[in-house]
Amino acid sequence: MTDPDRYPVPSEWARRARMNAAAYETARVAARETPDAFWSEQARRLDWMTAPTTIKDVSFDKADFRIRWFEDGVLNVAWNCLDRHLAERGDQTAILWEGDEPTQSGGLTYRELHAEVCRMSANVSL
Repeated sequence: MTDPDRYPVPSEWARRARMNAAAYETARVAARETPDAFWSEQARRLDWMTAPTTIKDVSFDKADFRIRWFEDGVLNVAWNCLDRHLAERGDQTAILWEGDEPTQSGGLTYRELHAEVCRMSANVSL
């Protein structure tokens, strides 16, 4: 291998990957050729409180500059990142972390992370 920044993907990882080179190329072409349809499809992968009907609203005119994605949708990001995974993946690792010292490292399961998020949010006053 001549490129020092490229590493071969272990075959087991490649087998379990959600996207391969052919699927990536298909997605790249779709995003370029039919962006609204592509991003609408991607939005359906999330659990929306109110699903968006407008994919994008963009103007590069200096007098009316705006870039808005899914502007009429309502999304709970925390739910999508954490809560919806509890039933199926509650005991799987959600986060691995390493501190500044070699002895500082650990991990949290989805269930442990959920408990920590709930604990911290209970101490927040708005």
